[in-house]
Amino acid sequence: MATNPKVEHLQKLREQAQAGGGKDKVDAQHAKGKLTARERIESLLDKGSFRELDMFVTHRTTDFNMGDKKFLGDSVVTGWGTIAGKTVYVFSQDFTVFGGSLGEVHAAKICKVMDLAMQNGAPIIGLNDSGGARIQEGVGSLAGYADIFLRNTLASGVVPQISVILGPCAGGAVYSPALTDFIFMAKSTSQMFITGPEVIKAVTHEEVSFENLGGSSIHSSKSGVCHVVAENETEMFELLRQLLAYLPANNMEDPPYVETGDAPNRIEEKLNTIVPEDASKPYDMKEVIRLIVDNGDFYEIHENFAQNIIVGFARLGGHSVGIVANQPLVLAGVLDIKCSIKGARFVRFCDAFNIPIITFEDVPGFLPGIEQEHGGIIVHGAKLLYAYCEATVPKLTVITRKSYGGAYIVMSSKHIRGDFNLAWPSAEIAVMGPDGAVNIIYRKEIEQAADHAAKRQELIQSYRDKFSNPYVAASRGYIDDVIEPSETRPRLIQALSMLQNKRSSNPPKKHGNIPL
Repeated sequence: MATNPKVEHLQKLREQAQAGGGKDKVDAQHAKGKLTARERIESLLDKGSFRELDMFVTHRTTDFNMGDKKFLGDSVVTGWGTIAGKTVYVFSQDFTVFGGSLGEVHAAKICKVMDLAMQNGAPIIGLNDSGGARIQEGVGSLAGYADIFLRNTLASGVVPQISVILGPCAGGAVYSPALTDFIFMAKSTSQMFITGPEVIKAVTHEEVSFENLGGSSIHSSKSGVCHVVAENETEMFELLRQLLAYLPANNMEDPPYVETGDAPNRIEEKLNTIVPEDASKPYDMKEVIRLIVDNGDFYEIHENFAQNIIVGFARLGGHSVGIVANQPLVLAGVLDIKCSIKGARFVRFCDAFNIPIITFEDVPGFLPGIEQEHGGIIVHGAKLLYAYCEATVPKLTVITRKSYGGAYIVMSSKHIRGDFNLAWPSAEIAVMGPDGAVNIIYRKEIEQAADHAAKRQELIQSYRDKFSNPYVAASRGYIDDVIEPSETRPRLIQALSMLQNKRSSNPPKKHGNIPL
């Protein structure tokens, strides 16, 4: 069989590019329990769908003997493929080549696929495994980072951007993930930090490990930087595919519809008894969510961070929805600094990508205290308020129990353009809880009573009977209907259908000034 020398040369070059940094470096990567850049892409995308770009690109640096150290494709693999048949653009940093460090052409390759993602309206996924800026290239590497950051910002709210952290991510390298919509990390192998342990020790004399400084457990529970944590890379890619199933490809599309087989008119009797009669007793709002959504499937975001509020994706009648819910099991579901930021970011993402927002409300108010006030609860709480006010997607609210004070307003009330607001009979809608209200309104009467405690309890019960119910708000039209908890699912699905052609917009402006 005749051979073509030029074709043979092409095949050799492809083999050379696919070898990355060489067998030794690949073996070292595998020894850490990590896949190579190309293995990760193959694991993430539909089999055989990946089409690589810029396989033959090499760096142009000659300083520090770099002219003799060139690898085809440099230290990042870029291209496009499909996930569940839908186009996505992807870049995967190759730690086997210069430690995945970012230089001029590395950045240019990433920018090319980001531009394509914007032009063609498809998600961009970054698989990050990099030692940071390529020092040998100096300011050129910094310029490369800046080019990426600008595109992250311009793409925000246009196409979904997902960052997957698969190794160390330090210095300037962390800002691109921070500008994207969701950050995934793997236990033990993923770290993110501005300055590493050695620098911290030199400057502040504090000693800390890589994991305790910027590991997945820290960023998923304390800082809130990480949205989803996986046990390993294989699980991470599966979780990523599940997330994309809820999202549209871009801001001009509706979220995907999936036939789930769950009857839209399903009545759930368990909901009628899920809220305890004693208002001081907690219950699990996640169980409420699972009983209502299609097949009980709930994809939670930020599961370990600010757990007094729950956010995530589900389906109702086959349609993707974003869910925001107070969690009575944690701090009684009170709003504080961290949960306000968590909720606000999620609401804004849903609004940017046409995903209806379902709010399940049981909130006693904002968390009081010196730490919260000094930490800026006023401005941080305003972020959640701003996000709900700004959102123009369909907004449905179900008040299950407490809805007090400013928190009543913030949690997608009718007054801030809530489209359909329901309450269960157990709902308590008032300026504040009965105990606090009685202490203020009837202070003198209680002091003058022969039995202070008995008088106080009598007044608390009277206040509760008069105000701690949904009917005063319903009489004013602030609640559209009071329903049996068991019928919540069909009522929400019917409302989503009613709102499917909703048209609402904000005043023309360059952009608002959210209280950051």
